[in-house]
Amino acid sequence: MILTVLLGYTTAGELNSMMRLTKPTLFTNIPVTCEERDLPGNLFNQLMKDDPSTVKGAEALMLGEMLTLPQNFGNIFLGETFSSYISVHNDSNQVVKDILVKADLQTSSQRLNLSASTAAVAELKPDCCIDDVIHHEVKEIGTHILVCAVSYTTQAGEKMYFRKFFKFQVLKPLDVKTKFYNAETDEVFLEAQIQNITTSPMFMEKVSLEPSIMYNVAELNTVDSAGESESTFGSRTYLQPMDTRQYLYCLKPKQEFAEKAGVIKGVTVIGKLDIVWKTNLGERGRLQTSQLQRMAPGYGDVRLSLETIPDTVNLEEPFDITCKITNCSSERTMDLVLEMCNTNSIHWCGVSGRQLGKLHPSSSLRLALTLLSSVQGLQSVSGLRLTDTFLKRTYEYDDIAQVCVVSSKVKQES
Repeated sequence: MILTVLLGYTTAGELNSMMRLTKPTLFTNIPVTCEERDLPGNLFNQLMKDDPSTVKGAEALMLGEMLTLPQNFGNIFLGETFSSYISVHNDSNQVVKDILVKADLQTSSQRLNLSASTAAVAELKPDCCIDDVIHHEVKEIGTHILVCAVSYTTQAGEKMYFRKFFKFQVLKPLDVKTKFYNAETDEVFLEAQIQNITTSPMFMEKVSLEPSIMYNVAELNTVDSAGESESTFGSRTYLQPMDTRQYLYCLKPKQEFAEKAGVIKGVTVIGKLDIVWKTNLGERGRLQTSQLQRMAPGYGDVRLSLETIPDTVNLEEPFDITCKITNCSSERTMDLVLEMCNTNSIHWCGVSGRQLGKLHPSSSLRLALTLLSSVQGLQSVSGLRLTDTFLKRTYEYDDIAQVCVVSSKVKQES
């Protein structure tokens, strides 16, 4: 059931009245209690139990069971639906003709016609009304002016016209901040921080990321428990006023784009966030951000990335890794030579200085390499050098990845 609250009226002309449609609120009271050994004894507690507005069995709660009519206009937030009831009433004792009611919403950038019908009513008898309900999904922040215009003809044939203006502010309900993290595997991690900047709690119905055509997205906001997926925020996803919640998403380039080096260069469009929430008695709101963009890291002319590497290896035992070498140039073919330089802990197995052959623009090759570590602990894989024989230019790759080196006895015991 929707209740109405009167916003204001005009006395100009013979026709008037406009109201905002809004839902009621739960009645709140301030509980007053004391211990039985105090002077009032059980008087305050008994008064709360007898109060019809309190919840039986939980009289000390501020939130009651009764609904109350809104006493003011209330707040309108971006993404919510503004509803208004317009009533045109004939206060005179004469019949008026050709009544035309028009409702426009003026914003800082546009003027919208919200009238459900553009046809004129033939006549309106005394003490009769013309009613209309308008709805509008608010998509702009700032000042909005609802303009209601009424034109009609009196019994004497005189054409009359008047307007009513109602101004209200549309506020921002959420503060959204985003951070991007670029992984070596071309994956992009998006962290979205969403803060409730209203004065009432919100039920977060949905927060999803709609990726661009170049990416697939995986939500990292659930955990597996007993074979079922549960939200990391619990079963009741309420966001209290001024609270912030962090959502995490992983975007991976689609296969047809991952093979092209141009995908990882320059500014890349990631996608947009779609946020749906409910407030009070189920009033629904929705926001969709503009396209999110991140500045992809530059890899120069040649990019080297690791595709496979073990997490844990035995001390002084060879292990294999797989590298991917990509020619990021869109015009120039490269003739590459691979050199492997040993470090204090990492030793490469194989021939250094071997030819890898020609690598065409925007193409890649995969390379299997073998190495071993002579030192225990977390060791960094370093010491690869790629030389372009055409330009006599050398590209150095250190700290490519980390691997945990343990004694073979420790690994067997575990």
